[in-house]
Order: sequence, then C-alpha cells, then structure tokens
Amino acid sequence: MAGMTKLGIAELQDYVGQIFPQVAPLGLRVHRLDDDGIDVRQTVKPEHLRPGGTVSGPTLMGLADVAFYMLLLSRIGPVPLAVTTSLNINFLSKAGADKDLRAVARLLKLGKKLAVGEVSLFSGENQQPAAHVTMTYSIPQSA
Repeated sequence: MAGMTKLGIAELQDYVGQIFPQVAPLGLRVHRLDDDGIDVRQTVKPEHLRPGGTVSGPTLMGLADVAFYMLLLSRIGPVPLAVTTSLNINFLSKAGADKDLRAVARLLKLGKKLAVGEVSLFSGENQQPAAHVTMTYSIPQSA
C-alpha cells in the first residue's frame, strides 16, 4: 500500500496540535509513520499514574486513541471530525512509571465510512505489550 500517506510526521503533529490542543500537554512524539503504521511515544509523568506506580488505564486508552487518530488522519488527510465509535482494551502487563509509553498502531481496514485498527501499547523497549487495543473510527461523509 505504498503512497498511502497524505500527511507526513511534521504536518500531522502540527495539525493535531492545532485542532486538538488538549493533546499538546501529553508531549506525544511520532517516531515512525509509514505504510505499516505509526509509532507514537509519550513520557510518563506523575499525573499518569495510579496508586502503586502503574500507568493508569485512562492514560493508556488516551494514547491508543490519539495514536490511531493520527494514523487515520495521515491516510485520509485533515478530517477533524473523524471520531472513535468503539474502543476495546485488554490490559496485559504493568506499564511502569519509569519508562516512556509506546503506541504502535496499525490500520486493519479503511472504508468510506469506517476505519478499523489495532494498537499495541508497550512500556519502554519491552517487547511484550502492556495492553492491546482494537478500535473503530467513523469517518464523516465529507471526507
């Protein structure tokens, strides 16, 4: 599926920062964007932790959602009203407070109205995922 990317990393980060300013404090960094998917990283801060020093579920879900949103926008272009219609997450292992989070998102199906994908979340460079997410996005008719 070569040539599928409509927005590059710099354009994508700038666009999401403009239309979704509440994401800026997360300090997300796109490390890879290619035909296989996207790799987004987030530094873990104290506000992302739950008691016991584990990264909270909402933090993991938020990173997965934004990573997939960025991947989708890279494919369909600047369509701000593409929205999550479903998200399922399985927590597999502890994501520690002392490591950055990595979200590796992949598009499984891109249709005219819906996009389906998956995101694997990792703690640092650990090769075993801390969580696995499947999600569906609705794409507005004007896209």
